[in-house]
Amino acid sequence: MNPKQNTIKRKALVIFALVAVMFVLHAFVTSNATMAERVFTGTVTENVVIEITTADVNAETSIGEEIGAGLSNFFAFTGFKNATRGNLVMILVAFFFIFLAIKYDFEPMLLIPIGVGIIVGNIPFLQTYTFNLSDVLSHLQELADQNVLQSDIQNAQALMVSLFGGENVKLELNTALARFNEMYANGSIVLPQGMDEATALAAINEAFGLNIQTGIYQEGSVLNYLYFGVRQGIYPPLIFLGIGAMTDFSSLISQPRLMILGAAAQLGVFLTFIGALYLGFDLKEAGAIGIIGGADGPTAIFLSSKMAPHLLGPIAIAAYSYMALVPLIQPPIMRLLTTPKERVIHMKAPRAVSKTEKVCFPIVGLLLTTFISPSALPLLGMLFFGNLLKESGVTKRLANTASNALIDIVTILLGLTVGASTQADVFLTKDSLLIFGLGALSFMIATAAGVLGAKIMNLFLKEGDKINPLIGNAGVSAVPDSARVSQVEGQKYDPSNHLLMHAMAPNVSGVIGSAVAAGVLMSFLML
Repeated sequence: MNPKQNTIKRKALVIFALVAVMFVLHAFVTSNATMAERVFTGTVTENVVIEITTADVNAETSIGEEIGAGLSNFFAFTGFKNATRGNLVMILVAFFFIFLAIKYDFEPMLLIPIGVGIIVGNIPFLQTYTFNLSDVLSHLQELADQNVLQSDIQNAQALMVSLFGGENVKLELNTALARFNEMYANGSIVLPQGMDEATALAAINEAFGLNIQTGIYQEGSVLNYLYFGVRQGIYPPLIFLGIGAMTDFSSLISQPRLMILGAAAQLGVFLTFIGALYLGFDLKEAGAIGIIGGADGPTAIFLSSKMAPHLLGPIAIAAYSYMALVPLIQPPIMRLLTTPKERVIHMKAPRAVSKTEKVCFPIVGLLLTTFISPSALPLLGMLFFGNLLKESGVTKRLANTASNALIDIVTILLGLTVGASTQADVFLTKDSLLIFGLGALSFMIATAAGVLGAKIMNLFLKEGDKINPLIGNAGVSAVPDSARVSQVEGQKYDPSNHLLMHAMAPNVSGVIGSAVAAGVLMSFLML
């Protein structure tokens, strides 16, 4: 028998063994106490007479039941038992992200942490108890004795009595919530004095929720602690610090007129804001969704954590997804809106920028932008601080730390926790689908606005000073990917045309512009 056949046989044996184990575990979960008795308590054969006391039988039965119950509990906690179609869908999405990162090199520094995070966040585990009335009353009393029950113990127990309505049934969290909503809607449940619908729902969640400190939304879990940096907007400013320490603003300083392209690209933010309002989102939710058009993941996370934390997961995933897909989304729009003649425009080389200008720029930029939009101070303050560390020339160690170790660590934590926040039961909703659609629209409008902005500027510029509209796409702040797209598209039509340095000007101004836009939205909508 050749080695290939041996390998096939070994694989077949492993698969068969796994199936057999799953079958046995499933049998224990679905079996009743009688089956456990038959399996674990010995039987009397026709030919053998065994004298055994009643106490021994009871002891053996008790041991068998305990083993059966233990195995049932074990299987109840496994992912095989708790997996849903939503978990499997999200894991497939994670595989797709990882595939894009490895196969096509689409933002691997982001998509691989996010992809792994999606897998981590969608490993199914037991999240609820199944209780009858006496069990849930005892459980509430235990929580009260441990001083961890947020609801009033007497009100919570009275609510459970009303919820079960004298029926001998067992409920788990989802069925309990559905039962309460139905009874509340038809007026067949009486809430205890001092309890309203919201506090009643909170009490039901406390009563039936099982916190094994595993999931990202479970208080006390490691993932929940790491997610604190996303929820409270800590990670985005640290990302901006690293971006500032890595960015050379020379192209923007030497060609300040190109800042208009970065501003034009923010049109996508405000048009999508209007679209989100039309689809039924409230003002704060619409503002958080609109910022996806800036193609700036940290800014999207920062704004949504302040204005729509319940939508943070879909908004962050949409923002980073479209950032990664810049090489696919932008080129068709750029070609559609430009003529062959415009694509081969050669721009003047940017002038040399002095060190004094480089040092003054972050200071002046910080004062100017934050006076206009103080709400964006955490982002813009860190961006310009990081750039000053780089350009001052006397803080190289700090600049190197910010642009290497620090931003790498924060990127890992941010990507992993944002991915893990896509837990299927929280993420797979109608709102998430709408957010992805609006995000795509926002991104396309921003790209088109930047390209059209360059074409409009050319109407007022003399020959020799004209702008190649292919750099207009770089107004979205996907640094430096959108600038690379400008370079690649330009060289397709003229290999001698180098647009990268020119495209970096609207690209970095887009970073500033998206942060300012976020600050403006916060100023208008937070109160």
